[in-house]
This record gives sequence, structure tokens and C-alpha cells, in this order.
Amino acid sequence: MTFQESVSTVLSKYKDFTGRASRAEFWWFALFTVIVNFVASLLDQAIIGIGLLDTLAALALLLPSLAVGARRLHDIDKSGWFMLLALIPVVGWIVLVYFNVQPSQPTANRFGAPPAV
Repeated sequence: MTFQESVSTVLSKYKDFTGRASRAEFWWFALFTVIVNFVASLLDQAIIGIGLLDTLAALALLLPSLAVGARRLHDIDKSGWFMLLALIPVVGWIVLVYFNVQPSQPTANRFGAPPAV
């Protein structure tokens, strides 16, 4: 899955918390989120200076990020509720990164068939 395919897939499935997402889909979208937030922050500092644009960008990408995160956890046969680990500083983040770098299950699991790519 390419960068553009990943971004378009995640944004088109922004409210779909079912199914599975591949590692490539998750990490390409994570990169897209970082780039968008960085550019929004730079523009905000240059134009407005009060943190409005980067806050709006983060809010706009929040639901798609949660959806792809849940689908990524489904890909390794974990519940999407494990995303709540992000609320635990440092340790929760490390656990989530560990989960997200795991390889996809090659066969169908309780969340469906493996992603196409």
C-alpha cells in the first residue's frame, strides 16, 4: 500500500471501526498525520499565532486516527479497546507502539479476513 492509497483508504473509512488495517496503512497514515500537524503548526505560527490551525487539524484527523488504530489492533487479533492504553503515559504508548509494529495475522481472525495489502 502506498502513501496515497493509505491516506485515501483511511479517510474514506473514517468512521469504520470494524475490519482490519495493515501495518502499511496504519504507519503511512501516522506519517500523514504528523506532516499535516507540522504544516498546520507552521502556518498557524506564521499567520495567526494562537494555535488555532494546528488544533483544528488535530481534531479533523482524530476520528480517522482512532478508526485506523482500532482496525490495526484488530489485524493482530486485539480489541480496539486497547487504544485506551494511550491514556497511560509512557508505558501505554510503548505497549501500543509494540502492538502496532507486530506483523499481520496471515489468516482470518475474529475481526475478518486479512487486509488485501
